Order: sequence, then structure tokens, then C-alpha cells
Amino acid sequence: MNLSNFGMDSVTLAGPLEAKLAACRAAGFSQIMLWARDLVEHPGGTEDAVRMIRSSGLRVTGIQVMRDYEGLEGALHEYKLDIARHLLRVCKAVGARLLIVSSSTSSHASGERERIARDLAKLANSAVPLGVRIGYEALSWGRHVHAWEDAWEVVDMAAHANLGIVLDSFHMLAGGDELEGLEDIQAEKIALVQLSDFMWRDLRSLEERIETAGHLRVYPGEGSHSAELSRMLRLLDRGGYRGSYSLEVINDDYLQLAPDLVCGRALNAAKWITDQVLRRSLPVRAYAGRTL
Repeated sequence: MNLSNFGMDSVTLAGPLEAKLAACRAAGFSQIMLWARDLVEHPGGTEDAVRMIRSSGLRVTGIQVMRDYEGLEGALHEYKLDIARHLLRVCKAVGARLLIVSSSTSSHASGERERIARDLAKLANSAVPLGVRIGYEALSWGRHVHAWEDAWEVVDMAAHANLGIVLDSFHMLAGGDELEGLEDIQAEKIALVQLSDFMWRDLRSLEERIETAGHLRVYPGEGSHSAELSRMLRLLDRGGYRGSYSLEVINDDYLQLAPDLVCGRALNAAKWITDQVLRRSLPVRAYAGRTL
């Protein structure tokens, strides 16, 4: 494992798209997770955003996020499928090989596992010609799928080569998911691992969980769940996962810091994971006048 296995998430960084891309590159990262709004909110327009991303030299880990897609019927299903196909075209435009679909929170969605699996397989099939993979992530407040075991059951049931599971450490830790069994997931069916932590041991309500998820995540090694996070990473490593880790840290405090400072924290997290958790050496070059 080296730094190329880790990617920043644009949602962590303040400033315009150009500044985010430049900070990631300067820090030594080679990939970045983008949100579709990074393109549509770019003052120069979507085409200019695509050009900027393509010329940055960064690989786009994926595009976030398709919400409330699965388990719907009739016009609702067709509407969501149309939105998803637009996002797939965004993936194609920027060279992203992954579209993340988060488990539905909609009261209109069916909890029937076979239907959820069928809907995800349908989207995965639509993504094949564009060279994009679908990654399904369990939100810890998802209406029917809210633990990684639920998401894995659906992905396994769909049995589509272009569909994998996205494992998000925040939702797993916040939801109290059992980690045993992670090493049994076929490594090739893990589309991505998203990493973050938070500062307190207990989330006392669903509202606090949602608030923490959207505003108060911290980097691995900074939070209160280092032991659980370490175990998760070691289980995945033992199971043969050698893919990408996206540092998805959504934190209002970090949005008040310069992007280069936040990227420095991200590099510290990458070193904590490799050097202390996985007991490997991650050489990181001098950055911003100091060695991390």
C-alpha cells in the first residue's frame, strides 16, 4: 500500500474547484472523490470544470451521490433512473469509474430485498457501456438497508459483475455494526472503502448521528474509535482488499481552514493507517515546509 491507495474527498475542502484540485496535487495525492455539485456549481460552467479536472492529473475516484434510488415503482422509479443516468454521464465526462448509490431513506421505497437487488442490477447494467461501476453504500439511517451486512446481502443477491459494495467507516461505527465477517467479502466485490471517525463515543439520537455525519467527522487517528477502525482495516486487509480508500471527512471546522492544511491532516491519517494500523511504511515527501 502507498499514497496512491488514498484519495481526498472534495467535500472536505473549502474554496473553488481549482483550489481543491491544486491542494490535492500539491499534497501528493493522486486521486479525488468528487460530488456532482462540484461541476454544476463551478462558475465557469460544467464543460470548464470537466476540462480542469481532466488536466489536473488527478484520477477521479468516483462521483457522489445517487440518493433514494432503489425500491420505487412507476413514475418515481423512472424519474430516479433518469437522474442516475445523468450522473453516469457525469462520471463518464470526468473519467470516474464509480458512481456511489446510498441506501434509500424514502418512505415510498419498498424494503423487499429482491426488488432492491433488481433495481441496482438494472442501474449497473446501464453503467456498463460507459465504463462506470455502481457502488452501493448502507446509510446508518437508511430506511431498509442500514448496515453493511444488509448492503452486502443485496449486492450478493444482485449477482452483477458491475455492482459492488461501498464500506463507509462512519456509518459502520455510528450504527454499531458488527465487524466480524468483513474479511469474508470477496475483495473484488468491494468497490471502495470510505474512511472517517468522530470525536465522541456515543451518538445519543438519530438526529445527533445525522448532524455528526454532515458536519463533525474527523480523520482516522483523530477520533474516538481508533480501535474499531483499526480492526476494520485489518480485517479488510486480511481479506485481500487492495483497492482505494477515500478520506470522506465532512467537517465544518475544516471548511474554515486553508485546503493545504486540511490535506496535511489527511496525509497524517494515511500515515497512521499504514504505519500504525497495517504496520507498513508509507513514505510521504516533505509538504508545506515540513515532513509529515
